[in-house]
Amino acid sequence: METKQRILLCEDEESLGMLLREYLQAKGYDAELYLDGEAGFKAFARSHYDMCVLDVMMPKKDGFTLAQEIREMNVDVPIIFLTARNLKEDIFEGFKIGADDYLTKPFSMDELVFRMEAVLRRVKGVKTQPITQYTLGKYTFDTQRQILSHDDEEVKLTTKESELLHLLCMHANDVLLRELALKTIWIDDNYFNARSMDVYITKLRKHLRADPTIEINNVHGKGYKLIIPEENPLEEDEE
Repeated sequence: METKQRILLCEDEESLGMLLREYLQAKGYDAELYLDGEAGFKAFARSHYDMCVLDVMMPKKDGFTLAQEIREMNVDVPIIFLTARNLKEDIFEGFKIGADDYLTKPFSMDELVFRMEAVLRRVKGVKTQPITQYTLGKYTFDTQRQILSHDDEEVKLTTKESELLHLLCMHANDVLLRELALKTIWIDDNYFNARSMDVYITKLRKHLRADPTIEINNVHGKGYKLIIPEENPLEEDEE
């Protein structure tokens, strides 16, 4: 069994941190969240991590200070900074400390994962194997080609339809939080984007209506849940 990559995630905005942790876990990482730099330092000192994702502006110990202390203990662990500031001085400071990458808020969660995978490949030679094909009852969903197929019929999904269905598949038979979906796909969780997402959910329901065992249910106050038969679980396409 392949060992999950352990991620030290330090983000003082709790709601964003929890969303990031959930998304990283759904992507196959073992992510631990800490809400301040001091707690992050203590966690790093007592355990092993394959990567650190650090917010720059944190209470008790900022991200730059935490990164310097981490570098004193481990010169090789990859570090990615997250910041709401887009100042060149901050970016230069981060790279001087030894950052491997730098991401300015707001950002797509997919972009963070892509950058993490690129850094891990470059620094540690880690090869990630993302799931590219899912079985949904009578349907097959190819995430790379953005095609949903059933019997001899194929539907070419739009990019946002495909991204939303992919997130639902990653959280199959569990709740996909609205905020997580909005910040992952639309980056901003404002009212207009929320209404747009509702429209795409309706479209996906129509695409999946040939199989009555597949449902996308509203979970009041939380988000959506993709229901698939337990005897027909999501499967990875192994070639």
